[in-house]
Amino acid sequence: MDWKYLLTSFDGRINRAKFWAAIGVFFVIGIVALILDSILGTRMDLGGGAQIGIIGIIVSLASIYFALAVYAKRWHDRNKSGWWTLILFVPFVGAIWFIVECGILEGTRGANQYGPDPLA
Repeated sequence: MDWKYLLTSFDGRINRAKFWAAIGVFFVIGIVALILDSILGTRMDLGGGAQIGIIGIIVSLASIYFALAVYAKRWHDRNKSGWWTLILFVPFVGAIWFIVECGILEGTRGANQYGPDPLA
């Protein structure tokens, strides 16, 4: 798998397996950041028992670009613009729609305006 293409390019299409692989990478990196924050003592108390880590904040901000690149390619596989990622701003329903469209439904068979079928 070409991780550089997967995480940095907004062009082309990816299938569900690569989408979930990228989500898994984001999840693991988030857990590593949480562990590092705990070990290094870089967590800040926000009150009410909530805490946030400085390393976690940095990793989260850096991950935004990479996530948007992955999401755009997955939307392209569904023959939709990457701008559909904005559906995530709709409370609750947007997240469900996103998971169904990008994580569950099959991509467009054959070539579409965004490139060749990633499964072909």
